[in-house]
Amino acid sequence: MALAGCGGSMIPDARPAGYVPVPSAAPVPASVGALKGLSAQRLVGQLGAPLLDVSEGQGRKLQFAGPICVLDAYLYPPQNGRGEPVVAYLDTRQRDGSPIDQASCVAALVKRSPPGR
Repeated sequence: MALAGCGGSMIPDARPAGYVPVPSAAPVPASVGALKGLSAQRLVGQLGAPLLDVSEGQGRKLQFAGPICVLDAYLYPPQNGRGEPVVAYLDTRQRDGSPIDQASCVAALVKRSPPGR
């Protein structure tokens, strides 16, 4: 109680906070679903240069590898037969051949690809 008489208010008046810009998040890595339907050129834009590029009949396999996993992307022409081949199937595995979650592998490969892709 003895302090109640000392000096005026010690708590500053409340003021509205100023605008603080929130830094934008890093680019969202490609998801498994986002890779399906991409052309070879767009896939390479997302994951960098493939380790292997193999064509057989109308199909094409692009293989991407990083320190954690290997991703095989299988491209086929659209069902109507018109247009360039697009990613229809994906297969992922760890470097030793054991299974890995596709999303984890895609995230690891996107992370390792060079800036500006």
